[in-house]
Amino acid sequence: MASDHSLHRTISLAWAMSLLLVLSPQAWANDEYQEGFLTSYLNRGISRLMPPDTTSADAKMQYGRHITQYVSAPQFGGYAVGKYEWSGKAGAPRSGTFACRLLRAYVSGTILRDFRYRVQMEFRNASPGMRDYTLEWTHWKEFQVKVGQFKRGFTYENPSNPWEVGFGSYALVAQLMTAMSGEDCSGETAQNGRDQGIELRGDLFPIGQDRHPLLHYQAGVFNGNGQNRSDNNGRKDWIGSLWLQPISGLHVTLFGWKGSYTGSVSTGEDITVGRSRWGLSAKFDRKDWSVRAEYAHSTGHNINCYDTENQMFTDRGKADGWYVAVGVPCTAWLKVYARWDTFRKEATWGTSKTLYSVVPNIQLHRNLLFQLQYNYVCDRLASVRHYSEFWAQTYVRF
Repeated sequence: MASDHSLHRTISLAWAMSLLLVLSPQAWANDEYQEGFLTSYLNRGISRLMPPDTTSADAKMQYGRHITQYVSAPQFGGYAVGKYEWSGKAGAPRSGTFACRLLRAYVSGTILRDFRYRVQMEFRNASPGMRDYTLEWTHWKEFQVKVGQFKRGFTYENPSNPWEVGFGSYALVAQLMTAMSGEDCSGETAQNGRDQGIELRGDLFPIGQDRHPLLHYQAGVFNGNGQNRSDNNGRKDWIGSLWLQPISGLHVTLFGWKGSYTGSVSTGEDITVGRSRWGLSAKFDRKDWSVRAEYAHSTGHNINCYDTENQMFTDRGKADGWYVAVGVPCTAWLKVYARWDTFRKEATWGTSKTLYSVVPNIQLHRNLLFQLQYNYVCDRLASVRHYSEFWAQTYVRF
């Protein structure tokens, strides 16, 4: 056990040093999508049918139930991600498996210039599901309001779209602290990282020649029960962040989350657990080079660790995780990413899972991306701790 821990620590330190030697910036995108091969023609056709807005941008806006102008042509888009996955994990299919990872379509637009709407649907399963529905008021950069169902603003990765992450999956800390996929620290089932609520955000104190904001803030109130669900415990989750950008492209961010989760245990009894989470993150973006690093900590029990007979929790009530990721542009169509990614289920090395990943991204067209990913996995909770994984994914905007 001691030698195994020493080997794992040595590999981790070596991997982190190799990543930090190539510190580099990355253009980081939020959860917005561009039009694809088919929707570009659809959007152009719709634009021709829409009456042009001939009013000046400085003209006084008119409001009223009979107003029909000041509406943009709706923009349609969609994308699909197909995946082949092979894993050396005990019990995994030896020949690997093919799957549709994502199949989504959306529509967005503006009303009265200051209001932006967006609806996104998931069609991967037999029954289509709602992913996002939002309305944003964006009149001022310093103060904007977003309401609806959207991704929780905790960690850099959760609000980002799959095209821009650079890897075939999000970092473990983003997956398991936002209920993106799998069970999160509190026992909440997968919610694609989303919840329903309202969020305030804004950019403050422009500096430098490019007038980038020195400070960005986000503060939201959510049901705390995930996507397409109403509040089930009469409480709310508060999620916020402060982003400092001292020079253009360099962000240092503090995230916070205070709330609770209520779910049913095996006996059918509803259990409520608190969740207090914080994260410290940094990223640097410039000229297609990429670097980002995040650490997050969670305090609060998991409802699935509740002993109904003794009426007590059997877990420590703590979890943490971190990652360091780097992307290096090699050619106009090839960018290679690497990541050291660790999550500790109970904030101890004995409950840790670590992935060391190398991922060539081959983008032959704006709407076509091929991705090959190799993972070396050290999972201390698995029957076979060390194993390899290989993923091949295709991204297409349609």
